[in-house]
Amino acid sequence: MLGVYFSGTGNTKYILERFITNIGENNECIPLESEDSLNKIKDNETIVLAYPTQFSNCPYYVRDYINTNKEIWRGKKLIILVTYGGMSGDGAGCSARILKKYGANVLGGMHIQMPDSVADSKMLKKTYEENLRIIKKAEEKIDRYSKMILNNKYPKDGLTFFHHLGGLFGQRLYFYSKTTSYSKKLKIDNDKCVGCGKCALNCPIKNIKIENGKATSLSRCTMCYRCIVNCPRQAITLLGNKVVEQVKLNDFIDNGK
Repeated sequence: MLGVYFSGTGNTKYILERFITNIGENNECIPLESEDSLNKIKDNETIVLAYPTQFSNCPYYVRDYINTNKEIWRGKKLIILVTYGGMSGDGAGCSARILKKYGANVLGGMHIQMPDSVADSKMLKKTYEENLRIIKKAEEKIDRYSKMILNNKYPKDGLTFFHHLGGLFGQRLYFYSKTTSYSKKLKIDNDKCVGCGKCALNCPIKNIKIENGKATSLSRCTMCYRCIVNCPRQAITLLGNKVVEQVKLNDFIDNGK
């Protein structure tokens, strides 16, 4: 079994690695943007595809990857693992429908709530203690799902008709324009930016570069929030105009959660 993931601030990676470890010691996890991901997928029969939801939708980067490499999915067995901050809808179903079109066999879907990584929206922020409780529940849920799958029972989070309606009318219809392509709305404050390069280093699709000592966006943002939560000067925003709090999973794990 191979786990491939797209992860912004570490939530999805953490949950996938826990799941993969539960299932078997010899299983492997790699990021979707890795140069080896295509060959690894070709060499494995069962794939766990993991990503965070964005407005009850699969991130455009993940959909783009699936569509660009449509020939590799035929005959593959897929389990889709989705993390979310507030609402999941049919997050797993969004990629499942595309994968089935390309001949994949979607075995199951798992939706796991984790701390919200959106750093520039005050309304989405939770206390440290609340986030700790969310992570504990997430670990318990993924451990429970792991046992189910080891017994050949697959959860169907995000894959049913009712999940589809929930995702469609709960968020996707209202925010569809935000997820139809890569975003051009990444904002970099040149007065705050010191050109340290952490944003460019963390960007999974090389959307940011350093020019003349300042960070510049190439208008191909996949909304993963890696650059925003890793900027030491809080110079980058996307949905809001000010960084409220930079929340990364390591803030909890490293502090002895």
